Formats: sequence, C-alpha cells, structure tokens
Amino acid sequence: MAVTEQVNGFFIPSVTLIGIGAHKEIPAKIKALGSKKPLLVTDKGITACGITQQIVDLLKSHKMNCVVYDETIPNPTDKNVHDGVKVYKDNKCDSLITLGGGSSHDCGKGIGLVVANGGKIHDYEGVDKSTNPMPPYVAVNTTAGTASEMTRFCIITDTSRKVKMAIVDWRVTPGIALDDPLLMMGMPPALTAATGMDALTHAVEAYVSTIATPMTDACAEKAIRLVFKFLRRAVANGQDIEAREGMCYAQYLAGMAFNNASLGHVHAMAHQLGGFYDLPHGECNAILLPHVEKFNLIARVERFAEMAEMMDQNIAGLSKRNAAELCLDAIKQLSTDVGIPAGLVELGKRYGKDVKVEDIKTMTENAQKDACGLTNPRCPKDMDVMAIYEAAM
Repeated sequence: MAVTEQVNGFFIPSVTLIGIGAHKEIPAKIKALGSKKPLLVTDKGITACGITQQIVDLLKSHKMNCVVYDETIPNPTDKNVHDGVKVYKDNKCDSLITLGGGSSHDCGKGIGLVVANGGKIHDYEGVDKSTNPMPPYVAVNTTAGTASEMTRFCIITDTSRKVKMAIVDWRVTPGIALDDPLLMMGMPPALTAATGMDALTHAVEAYVSTIATPMTDACAEKAIRLVFKFLRRAVANGQDIEAREGMCYAQYLAGMAFNNASLGHVHAMAHQLGGFYDLPHGECNAILLPHVEKFNLIARVERFAEMAEMMDQNIAGLSKRNAAELCLDAIKQLSTDVGIPAGLVELGKRYGKDVKVEDIKTMTENAQKDACGLTNPRCPKDMDVMAIYEAAM
C-alpha cells in the first residue's frame, strides 16, 4: 500500500453478467441502452464457428438488427480500427457490441474512441487522452483470459512502427460485460491454454504491482487459486462446463486486479513480440512470465511466497525465499501441463515466424517505453530486459 499521499481508483463496468446462459440477455441490455442499430465487432474465427450468427439471430428474434464487422485480426491494427469506424459511420450505427476475445474487444474500443472523439487511434496512445464518452457498449466475451470485456485497456498495433500502442482510458471500459461459459465450449485446447495463462499473468503482475491495494490483492488471489484449480481441466476437456465457468470467474477477477493495479514488464515485453512478429499475446506472456518474475523476486519475496501457497505448493517449514521460488516452479509446471511452448523460438516456429536474437535490442528499447512497465516491482535496465528476452528464447 502507499506510503505517501496517493489516491487509488477502481474501474469496472456498470453491469456484469456471468454464468451459463448470460448471452441471452444481450437484446434486453442493448434495448436498455437505447440502441437501435449496433455495430457488432468480431473476427472471422467467431463467424466461422457460428457464434456471430447465433447472436445476430438472437437479436432478430427480438426484432433488432445489427451490422457485422468481422475483419478483426488476432493483434488488431490501426487499419482494423479505421476500417471499422468507416463501417460504423456509413451504416449510421449508434452503439457497439464486441464479440470474442481481447482482439475483438480492443478493436471495438478503438472504433468507439475514434467515433466519439475524432482523429486517429494513434491520438489516444497513453493514459486518458479522450474527452468524450464512448457510444453505448456491450462486450460479450468468448475466451477466458484477456478480461478486455471489462477493462480500461485497449491494445492496438501501429503498423508503421510495428509497436503495440497501449491505450489506457477509463472511458473505454464497457458499460455492460457478459461472460457466458456456453460461448467458450468450442475453444480449442491451445487457445484455452493461452488465454488461461494470460489470466494468470494478469493476476501475478497485479499482485506484485507497485500500486496494488487490498481490493486488487483480493481479486488477484482468488484469480490465481481459480486458474490453478480449473485451467488444466478446461484444457483437458473443453466440454467441462464447471471448469469453463470457473475460468470465466478467474479471468474476470484477474481483470479486476490488473485494471486497477496495472501490470508489469511481462506485458511490456510481450507487447513487443506481438507488434514485431504478430505472435499470440497469451503464449508470449506465458513464456515470459517465469523469467520476468525471477528477476522481480527479490523485490517482493513475501508476495511470491504467498502466491506459492495460492498455487497449491507446500511451503510448510520453508524460508520465504525458498517458498517464493516454488511459485516460479509452479508457473513453469502449469505452462508445461497445458502445452505452452518452451521458448520464444519454438513459439515462433509454431506460427511460421523467425524470432531472432538480433531483434532483441529494438524490442528492448520499445519495451522500456511501454506504460505497463511503470508498475513493475523492480526497475530493469536495458541490459536486464535484453537478458530476460535471451533467457526466454
């Protein structure tokens, strides 16, 4: 907690609905917001598996229409946002529904920012740069990891710089968030693993953040316990509805934690891998997490020891330092169990990308400028960040 004068905020959607069948509430919530023609922002994968049509049909059954923009890509770009703005304006839409994981939600937030405030999405990089409220906005989640359906974070790739822009703005927090495990049943094991490890990263980074509070601690602790209870089950059997619902709560609680305590250098570094190589965010986080936290350990030994207990490690009789190191072991074992690649080179090969040591210097320079690193518990020098990237290779 703060030792000098400091005021901590707590940001969260006005309404959150979590549970089996929550998506059926979409028409009522859209109507309650006074919307008549929402833009539904999603991606081709969600459309291909039939979920987009399911929501369109649900709205039609309540005599409501929407316009679909499903061009979002896994690391949404400035072009995605500006194309979506054109669709919104050309069709005279009056509100937003985002459907999917972090990519769809981030793209929709970017569209809403530009629609409401004008200019280009690049104008809003940084903290609280907007001045006008978003259009009415319902975020419908289909993955258990990013928590973007409830946060004030919006991550968009600047295609000219090959950098992920971190936009942190309380106005992009969705008005209504929905998490329905029924919409997550079809997630393949690899995506379940990646998004689940993303949720764990959010909780861990928030727990050791320099601006953590008792409220964010409570959210992070419960999130960590739920991830270790349910993620392996959700990866092993995607039809395990209890595990799916458990991960809904885990990722949402982790979102509550980092939305208010912020993050750290895992995200600052992972953003560069996404911007530079277009690699999936969750897996980048999972690979970097134990390496960054090994560096951070001396700054928060007691907190890492506490997390080891949350991760079902037997810390009885151990020194705080030895207990803390069990936390790192538990993270590595969970990653292995759910099939996360052992390193960045292997991850790159999986996605046809050539991750090179020669690029580390540029990524380090960009990571050191990323806003997420401001709340990391230990301040790394450039040489430290480079060493972490090398260790994660």
